[in-house]
Amino acid sequence: MTDTRHLLFELGSEELPPKTLLSLSRALVENVRQGLLEADLSHTDIKGYATPRRLAVLVENLALAQTDKTVEKRGPALQAAFGADDTPSKAAIGFAASCQTTVDKLERLKTDKGEWLAFTQNIKGQATAKLLPDIIRRSIQALPVAKRMRWGNNATEFVRPVHWAVLLFGEETIKTDILGLETGNQTYGHRFHAPQALTITAPEQYQPLLYQEGKVIADFRQRQDLIRAAAEQAATALGGVAHIEADLLEEIAALNEWPVPITGHFDTRFLALPPEVLITTMQTNQKYFPVKRADGSLLAHFITFSNIDSTNPEAIQKGNERVIVPRLSDAEFFWQQDRKQSLEARVDSLGSIVFQKKLGTLADKTHRVKQLADYIAAQLDADVHLAKRGALLAKTDLMTEMVGEFPNLQGIMGRYYALADNEPDEVAKAIEEQYYPKQSGSPTPESTTGQILSLAEKIDTLTGIFSAGLVPTGDKDPYALRRAALGVLRIIIERGLDLDLVASVDFALEQFEHEFDRPQTRRLLLDFIFERLKGYCLDKAYSADEFEAVMAVQPPQPLDFMQRLDAVKSFRQLPEAQSLAAANKRIRNILKKAEVQPGDSLDKLIQAQEVALLTEARQSAIAIRPLVQQRDYRAALARLAQLKDSVDAFFDHVMVLCDDPELRAQRLNLLDMLSEQFLTCADISKLQS
Repeated sequence: MTDTRHLLFELGSEELPPKTLLSLSRALVENVRQGLLEADLSHTDIKGYATPRRLAVLVENLALAQTDKTVEKRGPALQAAFGADDTPSKAAIGFAASCQTTVDKLERLKTDKGEWLAFTQNIKGQATAKLLPDIIRRSIQALPVAKRMRWGNNATEFVRPVHWAVLLFGEETIKTDILGLETGNQTYGHRFHAPQALTITAPEQYQPLLYQEGKVIADFRQRQDLIRAAAEQAATALGGVAHIEADLLEEIAALNEWPVPITGHFDTRFLALPPEVLITTMQTNQKYFPVKRADGSLLAHFITFSNIDSTNPEAIQKGNERVIVPRLSDAEFFWQQDRKQSLEARVDSLGSIVFQKKLGTLADKTHRVKQLADYIAAQLDADVHLAKRGALLAKTDLMTEMVGEFPNLQGIMGRYYALADNEPDEVAKAIEEQYYPKQSGSPTPESTTGQILSLAEKIDTLTGIFSAGLVPTGDKDPYALRRAALGVLRIIIERGLDLDLVASVDFALEQFEHEFDRPQTRRLLLDFIFERLKGYCLDKAYSADEFEAVMAVQPPQPLDFMQRLDAVKSFRQLPEAQSLAAANKRIRNILKKAEVQPGDSLDKLIQAQEVALLTEARQSAIAIRPLVQQRDYRAALARLAQLKDSVDAFFDHVMVLCDDPELRAQRLNLLDMLSEQFLTCADISKLQS
């Protein structure tokens, strides 16, 4: 017998929810891994399997038992353990009781620091087979199941009714109760192709047995890769390319144990609809992969997957072709009906939809966004008319039949309907781009009007929801404010917009008429936004102390913030950086403790080192002023770095806090002059060595 065996656990059930199958599988693997770790059971690899009707875990080379341990406990010091007559003290008796023994059986531990009572216990490791049932039960109980269900007369609860359970440790079947089932060594194959019981003789046979005799591909990723390859091959045969999105690919893999591709076709008249409508209909309603030409335009074909290897695939094809017709006909009807009324004609109907009870309706939001878009466009010297027009029409497609049926097409349909209404292209594009970036890493708006509208919409939402007291906490963020804040920052920075974000927030806050604490809301929101900026900067490989150096001077424009940050990162590479950062920290500490008296006269500065520093400080002030105005912070900090030798000499030879009050005041003013020059860029005293 070897020291390790493979372990297999499988739970068979009714069809599991496809959109959570993979997350359940990952959680089960992690829970089992954690359970084995806590039980101190060593193993090598651990792998999860997931199909619509099963969750399984294979643990390779799992130890047969826990390792034997020697546990040593140290008790009270000997002088505190016994009285003058060698009678055990309460401390000694209590320690012995905690070790489940008596004082006379305790050992004495001598060290160079003294002598203590001690207890040594040899603990024999338990057999793995004995520990596994509880590990598996806890792993299942800890799965992230949003809503559990009961079935039959049992009190057992799980995401779906369960039918069999396998617990195999090497060739040994571990008998126990899992969710009301007695575990065994029999699994079941495909519901239709191989419904009979299949006996597993060893854990490593699980996957090949299901494949060869059960018509089941147990490995989720293998099944997903097969589906992708089959879809691409089928699309090529149709003269096109499969349009495969990751979420749908994962869902189709979660719906099939033995996926077989089926191609189908639809009437070419439907190609007159916007392609996004056809794609959404095929993907959302039917779980079909659309087929495109090489140029990206749609073909009148689709690819679906059947969970059976049918002897009559043509019948499945015809059935799917029949099913898709009413879906596409509905979309065609929505498209035709929606175009009978312009977007502008729908503006008034926005008043019937409540955005948030304290913030009013979508009509109220539209008015605020329009005002804010006007304000932002003026700051950016952009076309105010286009910005206001885009804001007016931004939410009107929410009132259409198409978006009512397919909410994910909001903005997209707005663009199509705006173009049909002969709105300017820039306005039409902005209506779609108001929702950009849609997720982390996705594109920001390309058009200027789209950038303005997206910023106005997001800033209004941020200020509004914060003013309503609905600040995100923990994982709860129902209005996606974290994404909105990061979106605002990305648009400004990545599109190079010279926008004063703080002023824009202030303008937005002034538009709300309900009662709220404006100063506190402003502070909370700006902290929230700049915390997102910190995360953004750290992701861009800037360090935390570089961020804090810029944050200390609070630039209100994110683009300006990033320019300063880039300069600080460049500055710290200079040989003078460490010394100047330390000197600035010393200057800041001195100025904090001493009271600086404003004054223009520096006539008492006569010591050579302070005269030299004063001369260079005046010269650097003249040199960096135009550089700072041009936001050439790199050059400004590089020029300030030339002060290093004079600053070092000053601190080596000059006593700042001298007894002469006038001289002390003038030396403090000199340091204040230096500090202010550096603070025109950043507080480099924040840089760590």
